[in-house]
Amino acid sequence: MGHSLGCVLLTGSTGYIASHTWLALEAAGRQVVGVDSLVNSSAVVLDRLVSLSGGQPKHFIKGDVRDAQVLDACFDLAAKQGRPITAVIHFAALKAVGESVEKPLEYFDNNIGGLISVCRAMERHGARTLVFSSSATVYGQPERLPITEDAALRATNPYGQTKLIGEELLRELERSDPRWRIGWLRYFNPVGAHPSGQIGEDPRGIPNNLMPYVAQVAVGKRTHLNVFGQDYDTPDGTGVRDYIHVCDLAEGHVAALRYLDEQQRSLTVNLGTGQGYSVVDVAQAYERASGKAIPLVYAPRRAGDVAACYADPTLAETLMGWKARRGLDDMCADSWRWQSLNPQGFEG
Repeated sequence: MGHSLGCVLLTGSTGYIASHTWLALEAAGRQVVGVDSLVNSSAVVLDRLVSLSGGQPKHFIKGDVRDAQVLDACFDLAAKQGRPITAVIHFAALKAVGESVEKPLEYFDNNIGGLISVCRAMERHGARTLVFSSSATVYGQPERLPITEDAALRATNPYGQTKLIGEELLRELERSDPRWRIGWLRYFNPVGAHPSGQIGEDPRGIPNNLMPYVAQVAVGKRTHLNVFGQDYDTPDGTGVRDYIHVCDLAEGHVAALRYLDEQQRSLTVNLGTGQGYSVVDVAQAYERASGKAIPLVYAPRRAGDVAACYADPTLAETLMGWKARRGLDDMCADSWRWQSLNPQGFEG
């Protein structure tokens, strides 16, 4: 079956999750064309991907997905290789919650504009299978835990709104033309890195999530970890989140694509572990993985933070046969390997 399937276009392909997904797709026998503007990622990723796949060349076009010519060039490149693009995994988006509050126009333009541009290109080239990077932020403040896919949807910041509007836009598209096959994947908190330590999360500027902060303390870039809030209604008073290893997440995309191809129907699933870990849990696991102390400094709660948020991932297993296999110790060990081998990230 592998060879009857067309090429996959990965947008945002040199980013954190997409780069791991590129390897997972190739491991599953899929051909890939990548496109990325490189505004939030590094071209070094491509070299690393080539070496991780035994020197296999990577088909990549640098450009912004809002540019129709760039997307047409991607479809043309694949067609010339004799394996037309039949599916797209759409990762390209800005994703910093805080920045989205300061720059809502940029976020809507990039995230919604990019999605519309991608769907138009797909229609031009007759490809109607799309896997969409959504987010647990579409659940807002969860009413009950664990979160199931039928929970109420609401966004509490512009970034979350772009994901919610993106989901809605795709539902309307599918209603208007039933030939579309769409996978809505709601990610929880991706962490960790490829076990080789060659690719991982390389945040530009100030990180937006916990694990890179913890890693930077372990590697000596920061003196301590700020913990926002120690009076939440959780076992140790600190915020609880569902962390998922980026390699499990990457395999979830391959499973979603397989489902869309084989079942010929759309799906909406959470990608998480179903297990919540507190900030203290993560810091302690990182100490075990790195052998370094992670001093904690407690600070007041941040506005808009929820006490706990974790997935019910049952549906993904039922529909796609996928479940997260890597635990918190794996996440921290792989994150530490990446961080210690690349203390300055890809540009180091």
